[in-house]
Amino acid sequence: MASPLVRKLEHGAALSQDDRARLEEAARDVRGVGPRHDLIGEGDRPEEVHLILEGFACRYKMLPGGERQIMAFLVPGDFCDLHVAILGEMDHGIATISPCKVAYIPQRTIDELTSKHPAIARALWWATLVDEGTLREWIVNMGRRSADEQMAHLLCELLLRLESVGLAHENGFDFPVTQEELADTLGLSNVHVNRVLQQLRETGMITLTGRRLTIHDVDR
Repeated sequence: MASPLVRKLEHGAALSQDDRARLEEAARDVRGVGPRHDLIGEGDRPEEVHLILEGFACRYKMLPGGERQIMAFLVPGDFCDLHVAILGEMDHGIATISPCKVAYIPQRTIDELTSKHPAIARALWWATLVDEGTLREWIVNMGRRSADEQMAHLLCELLLRLESVGLAHENGFDFPVTQEELADTLGLSNVHVNRVLQQLRETGMITLTGRRLTIHDVDR
């Protein structure tokens, strides 16, 4: 079975068998990381690129008063810091949310993949543009959507992203994110997050049992 990375990138470019093999080989250094652990801190200069293979992670920034803003969720198939070598240092942190398996890829390997394999280079640029499009939707979420619309949009986004790498089935997926982390994502209080989730449950739009989320009416 193809890795989440290969499954994801095949949506952005037609990869040859050699391209797929090169990507699988690049991600051979895999390490387990526990939940709520910083993979990279703001200001770090990572020498390796981090790729999520299992579990959930997030991008975040800390405010001077200790508040945290989560700016993106990272799911299997997502790079954490693909272009950080160009910037020189991280301007935000990356933390795991659940137990994760993370591939550590030397920057020189990424450079070789993009210089020698045009389809891989195209797929990686496609993935970057998709990330930017997702970020624009998050900005719209925070600025113009109501709390229930923000939550619904986020849950549908995660469903689509996990479906694209074969990790969501029958509109359901593993969802290890806590209400506190949702509050840090949506800019809401914990109490407001709880109220919105209850509303989505009571109207029959979602079921959240343990760590398993099912969306019953995606269009709605």
